[in-house]
Amino acid sequence: MVDFKSHNYLYKAIIMIIRLQPLVHNNTKNIAIRFAYNYEIKSEIERYDGVKWSKSHSVYYVLDNAKNRQGIFNLLRKKGHYVDYTALKRPIAKPERKPKKILKSTQIKIYKGLSSNKRLLLKNCIGYLKGKRLSESTISTYGHFILRFIDFTKDMPKNEWNSRTLELFLEKVIAYENYSISSHRQCISALKYFTAFCNIDGFESENIQRPKKSKYLPVVLSKEEIIDLLQVTKNLKHRAILGLIYSSGLRIGELLNLRLSDIDLDRNQVFIKQSKGRKDRTVVLSEVLKPLLCNYINTYRPQIHFVEGQKGSTYSASSVRSFLKKSCELANIKKQVTPHTLRHSFATHMLENGVDLRYIQILLGHSKPETTMIYTHVAQHSLMEIKSPLDVTVGNLVKKDNNNKKPLLSRKFNH
Repeated sequence: MVDFKSHNYLYKAIIMIIRLQPLVHNNTKNIAIRFAYNYEIKSEIERYDGVKWSKSHSVYYVLDNAKNRQGIFNLLRKKGHYVDYTALKRPIAKPERKPKKILKSTQIKIYKGLSSNKRLLLKNCIGYLKGKRLSESTISTYGHFILRFIDFTKDMPKNEWNSRTLELFLEKVIAYENYSISSHRQCISALKYFTAFCNIDGFESENIQRPKKSKYLPVVLSKEEIIDLLQVTKNLKHRAILGLIYSSGLRIGELLNLRLSDIDLDRNQVFIKQSKGRKDRTVVLSEVLKPLLCNYINTYRPQIHFVEGQKGSTYSASSVRSFLKKSCELANIKKQVTPHTLRHSFATHMLENGVDLRYIQILLGHSKPETTMIYTHVAQHSLMEIKSPLDVTVGNLVKKDNNNKKPLLSRKFNH
C-alpha cells in the first residue's frame, strides 16, 4: 500500500487543499478562505459564525483575529482537509488608502444628517465667505471641508470645540481618508475662516501648521505629441477645444467661460476676463488655428460661449477630460495627460522657442515669477543650448582675431 503522506504532492492532490490568506476588505483585516468548489466544504464554511461572502473578491472571508484563525483551522482539519495557512504567517502589508471621492449626492446626504442648528451654522458661514468676496470655486471647496468638520462634530456641542478638535478632524478625516497635500492645505485655510466666523474661546486655528507644499515637475507633451494629438482628434469641436487650450495656454475654466466676443480674430488675441485671482489678461491666438476655429464656429454655431453644451448649456470640464483621454489613447501617448498638461506644454514650448520668462508669466497670468520658473526645469532643450560664459568668451576671441584656433587652456589637451 502506498503511503500518500510520504509523497507530499500526491497527498495534497487527494486531500482537499484549503488556503487561508490575509485579505483587506473595507479597510478591515480579514482571513480569506480559498478552495476549489466543493459543496460540502462550502456548507461547512458557511455554518462558521461570522463568515461572509465577498462579491468583489469572490471569496469567503472572516474577521482576522486569534479566535477565528484557530477556529477555522480546527473546523477544516477535523473534516480531514489540508489547510495551508503559510500566508497568514507573513506580515500583512498595510493597504494604501485611496482618497474617497465625495460626490455631490454624498454631500447632500451628510447635510441632511445634520441638525437644524448645524445646518443654519453652515448656511451662515457660507454667507460669511461670500461676504469676504471669495470666488464661487473657493467657497465650494471651503464649504465642503466645513461641512465635513460640522458632520465630524455633530454630536459635540459648539462650546466644547477647541484647537484639539480641529487637530482630531485633520487626523481622523483628512489624513485618514488620504486627501492630497494640496487639499489638506485648502482644508486648513477653510478652517481658519470657520474659526474666525465662529469666534469661540479656545477654538482657534492660528497654531495649526499647513503641511509643506508638494513640488512636482509638470507633465509636458513634446511638440510632436501635440500635433499627433490634434490630428487623431477627428471631432471638429473637440479638436478646436484642444487646439485653443494648447495654443493660448488656457486653464480649463478659462476655456469654458470664454465668450465668442472675447476672441479677436483680426488682432490674433483672446481676452481672458476675471480669471484666477480676479485678473484680466490677453493671450495670443494662433494664426494656424484660425481656420479651424472659424470652421468650428460656422458648423456648430455657438450663441454666447465659445464652447456650449446641448441647447446652449454650460460645457463640462469632465467632457473635455473624457475625450482628451480617448485622443491620447489613439495617439499612443502613455503619459498622464489632463487639460492642464496642454497649458504646461504651451509654457514649456514657448520657453524652448526663446520667449522671455517674464512674457510667459504674463501670458499664463501668474502673479509670481517663481510659479513660472518651474518650466525652466522641464525645458531641457533650452537648458542644453545655454553656453558657458567661458565658451562665449573664447568664441568671441576667435572671431575677433579671425583665427580658427582656440586658445590653449591645457598644454596637453585641446578639443
